[in-house]
Amino acid sequence: MLNKAKTLKGYKLDSLDGEIGTVKEFYFDDQHWAIRYLVADTGNWLMDRQVLISPYALYAVIKEEQHIAIGLTKKQIEESPSLNSDKPVSRQFEKAYHGFYGWPLYWGGPFMWGAFPYILRDLEKTKESTQGEKAWDSHLRSTHDVSGHDIQAADGEIGHVEDFIIDDETWAIRYLIIDTRNWWPGKKVLVSPRWIERVSWSESKVFFNLPRETIRKSPEYSEESLLTRDYETRLHRHYNRQEYWDDEPSEFII
Repeated sequence: MLNKAKTLKGYKLDSLDGEIGTVKEFYFDDQHWAIRYLVADTGNWLMDRQVLISPYALYAVIKEEQHIAIGLTKKQIEESPSLNSDKPVSRQFEKAYHGFYGWPLYWGGPFMWGAFPYILRDLEKTKESTQGEKAWDSHLRSTHDVSGHDIQAADGEIGHVEDFIIDDETWAIRYLIIDTRNWWPGKKVLVSPRWIERVSWSESKVFFNLPRETIRKSPEYSEESLLTRDYETRLHRHYNRQEYWDDEPSEFII
């Protein structure tokens, strides 16, 4: 299911033995544009550290009840490697974190989830697999921090990033929601991270090699829009881009 990051913010987080807090924001990598960690607001519990939950532990998003089921106990979370609340997520921390839980390293292969294009929860199968030929360097970004970044089309600016559309099966960011109010009042559009030409993090700008007019004429997105497969198909056809579901596994092994 597709969900806005800001919609998920505030959802309750239910561990195997009780609630641990609510969703604060997400960290994603700037290569595959996949969610790598959910950041939890734990209130007065573990308040001096960042509590990060990997998608490997996110078992279900229950929209009707506004909560996310986590396959970890409070004790596991409390005893996991600690990261100070004012520190960035380092590779050293990530190695210790994944090693603690016995999860495969998402950067350990060419695909979105290392040696696999999807989240593999069967750890025995991960051990049987061969790693990709080459690991890659990830740089984590915050959905909160990247919201507001300017969007640059091939022939000028068109707006800014308002939010992110997240696929809660693969935990890929499927779309950026672009607010174009300064150019086309009231209109919001979706663009895929796959269509990004480059990102200048120092300038807080995301570049697309697409004309402004093409973006302007794309299927409009609104809060009432249903992100159906029909809508997504029309969106991809408008941009003449291949649908992401055509080159991904039809079933996710969980």
